[in-house]
Amino acid sequence: MEELFELRACLEQQRYADALSLVGEMEEMSKDDKIHKIYSYAVVLLLHLIKKHAEHRSTRSWEFSIHNSVREINHVNKRRKSGGWYLTKEELLETLDEAYQTALEKAVLEAFEGQYDESEISNKITKEKIKEEAFQLIEKN
Repeated sequence: MEELFELRACLEQQRYADALSLVGEMEEMSKDDKIHKIYSYAVVLLLHLIKKHAEHRSTRSWEFSIHNSVREINHVNKRRKSGGWYLTKEELLETLDEAYQTALEKAVLEAFEGQYDESEISNKITKEKIKEEAFQLIEKN
């Protein structure tokens, strides 16, 4: 909010270079916020896919979380006015890759009621297959 007041002052004082610099900073802050939200939903998506693959089963709750995460990733990533996306396909794949470890750590606590450690869960799943499934779900919706 402080940036808006500063931007207004720059415009009123005709300091257009400073105003443009502030606009750039605000755009970057907005994109960072979008990336953080997408990352958070990617963790939830991957978590439930990991549990689903590891346990060879699913629940209605997991399916809802998967569906909701995909819907929210697409909602946050879509540019409303200008069209297009905040994250490219490559950036989205990178975000899934970055979120995977956190999702795996959470899955260790939840899958099989926490009976297995990270390496044991990792041996029950294929990381690339899970990330590819997550990406395909996002792409098709």
